[in-house]
Amino acid sequence: MTSVVLSIGSNLGDRMARLQSVVDGLGDAVVATSPVYQTDAWGGVEQEPFLNAVVLADDPALDAHDWLDRAHELENAAQRVRDQRWGPRTLDVDLVTCRGPEGEVTVHDDVLTLPHPYAHVRAFVLAPWLAVDPGATLTVDGRVTAVAHLLAEIDPAERGGVRLTESVLRAGNQG
Repeated sequence: MTSVVLSIGSNLGDRMARLQSVVDGLGDAVVATSPVYQTDAWGGVEQEPFLNAVVLADDPALDAHDWLDRAHELENAAQRVRDQRWGPRTLDVDLVTCRGPEGEVTVHDDVLTLPHPYAHVRAFVLAPWLAVDPGATLTVDGRVTAVAHLLAEIDPAERGGVRLTESVLRAGNQG
């Protein structure tokens, strides 16, 4: 089995519907979804706030590159345009980490880097992930570190830019 942590976000159009499209598109592979957060844009580009969440999923038939392909399919279905780094987007689906039978998968090639190289400094990834998996860990610089510790290390002002909403993503296999 391979399991994945996906960070999803949208700040264009019907943001909530875009996030829900990921959960719907992954179907029975979805194990859990985090609460939805409204977050300030990250990366220095002036734009509207995002809705962000984390999705935990697993599928024994997929490896890390297959998960990346699924992420791109979901983004393409939402008419994702890649014309500005860290710019506004209809949908962003990032692989944060992937685990296989042997443990955490490490990839560094032309199309994929795992664990995600910026996840450990992004409150909009860590806060939702921690909410859905309080015991989560992430390998950073070769060291396995608790997500709670990584989040605590982020500037309080940035953590404050990640605000819980009342919105909920609904998965078919969640009660």
